[in-house]
Amino acid sequence: MAQESSSPDRAAPRAPYRPREGGDRDRDRGGGRSFGGPPGMRRPRRKVCTFCVDKVQRIDYKDVGRIRRYISDRGKIDPRRKSGTCAKHQRMLTTALKRARLMAMLPYTADHVRGLMSPQARAMAGGPPPPKPERPPFRPAGEFRPAGGPPRPPAPVQAPAAVTPAVAPAEPPS
Repeated sequence: MAQESSSPDRAAPRAPYRPREGGDRDRDRGGGRSFGGPPGMRRPRRKVCTFCVDKVQRIDYKDVGRIRRYISDRGKIDPRRKSGTCAKHQRMLTTALKRARLMAMLPYTADHVRGLMSPQARAMAGGPPPPKPERPPFRPAGEFRPAGGPPRPPAPVQAPAAVTPAVAPAEPPS
């Protein structure tokens, strides 16, 4: 059974691969789109984990001077892409930072961020409750004054009038 070479099901054989003229030129000088950017842009240099370089086995939460560098100015833990730590050390670093915060060695938030919060939001975040508004001094019920006008002199106190019966009793006949 011989097959026909002009069958419509079969595609024509492809030409052998030949690189373009100067195809390796862009790769040699660092250009190209190796990471999806425009041509001529270079890939940023990969950061190295400082804990791996120093051969650190465990990150201690009491070493505040070292782990403080991995907190942003707003008090957030820096991500791996910014700090350059490897995944293993980033997990240990996160645990150490949280423990240091719990032991009050590091702040949860920055002071200037805390100052921008409203008193209600600060109370919701576990801070002190908002201050209570000033209240006027207590006055007995008889001395009501409206808030807008000048103070009025107190009303004179009157003695209750004697109760007189509506119908006078009839005089007994004499």
